Amino acid sequence: MIEKQDAKKVAESLGNNLIGVSHDEKNFIKLPDSYWGYFARGHHKDGAFGVILTYSENESDVDDLIKMYEGWVAKSKSETT
Repeated sequence: MIEKQDAKKVAESLGNNLIGVSHDEKNFIKLPDSYWGYFARGHHKDGAFGVILTYSENESDVDDLIKMYEGWVAKSKSETT
């Protein structure tokens, strides 16, 4: 189980990173009309994390992306066991 202090560090890092992205309009130039994604990866001495934030006007885009990652996680777990 992840320790509460580690979870706090992850959430704090993501929040700070997203705030930095949101303050610069250049990060949003030439976005597609209906779909937007953001990926953040970080680490500290005890572990690593990755987060994907997705926005789409088409709900199935988001659902399909989640299903894809769920499949990848299931496959990765079965390969390590």
